[in-house]
Amino acid sequence: MSAFNNAKKFFEACEAPSGWAGCRDYCEKGATFTAQSEPLAEVSTIQAYADWMHGFGTVTAKGATYTLNASAYDEENRTAIFFATYHATHVGEGGPVPPTNKSVDSHYVYALKMSDNDKVESMTKIWNAPWAMRALGWID
Repeated sequence: MSAFNNAKKFFEACEAPSGWAGCRDYCEKGATFTAQSEPLAEVSTIQAYADWMHGFGTVTAKGATYTLNASAYDEENRTAIFFATYHATHVGEGGPVPPTNKSVDSHYVYALKMSDNDKVESMTKIWNAPWAMRALGWID
């Protein structure tokens, strides 16, 4: 399977949200994660991020979907890029406040560095978390 196909499968599993159980087959052991985004500042592994996404998906469960706006693969840098929009409403228990029933359409980007084994070895997420959290009614 090609690196880009594995990257697509990882993206889809992560956004399902399948948690680490659904993502691990597409990742190298110890794969790293970075994001300049407040809720994810302490997350440093893809395993922890996949489990965070599973939890976030539970809180915004009712009808949570995403639209994949664009994807690309840079062969020279072995990097897959996915630009998407997350659509969700806060209806589930959990999160920083009781359910707000507010909705968000939040843009984000995954940059996935692929190993020589065609697996994800590192991930960077680009996401304006404060904007999304305000739209959900979680912060002022």
